[in-house]
Amino acid sequence: ILFIAMLFACESNLNEVNKYNQEVDVPQGVAKEINLFYTDSGKVKANLRGKKMLDYSQEEFAYRVFPNGVEVDFFDSDSTKNTIVADSAIVYSNTDLIDMRHNVKIVTSDSLVLTTNQLYWDTSKKWVFTDRDYKIQLSNGTQNQGAGFDADQDFKVFNSRINTGVQVLEDED
Repeated sequence: ILFIAMLFACESNLNEVNKYNQEVDVPQGVAKEINLFYTDSGKVKANLRGKKMLDYSQEEFAYRVFPNGVEVDFFDSDSTKNTIVADSAIVYSNTDLIDMRHNVKIVTSDSLVLTTNQLYWDTSKKWVFTDRDYKIQLSNGTQNQGAGFDADQDFKVFNSRINTGVQVLEDED
């Protein structure tokens, strides 16, 4: 009888321990001081740097978190560079969506500077968008600020929902 009582007691405790293990949200891996290069046909296409990455790819909806900031340089075929910096980022593996948050700043090779508090980047569609306030500064002094936009990742197509700005025009006399 004592053996049977111990067996049920152990099984009950084991079930409780398993319940606590399932509730804990821990990453499957942690990486520090990351410096990743993405190459294609021997050419560097992107360079990602971050202080820390938490890997939750074991989850049903897999993702990776950069809680201490991330900086990514993108190189075009002519070796020009575009840079994105954010205080934190979440990369959703199943949807090719990247959610960048807090002090997001994009600097393009032609000196366009865009700042916002949150920016989504759909890497498969090569599209960026936000519903948050944003500011854009061009090298010629043109400024634009508004609430919400979507654009292709090269900013050749830019759709702003609400905006105001200062446009600089050259007078050809």
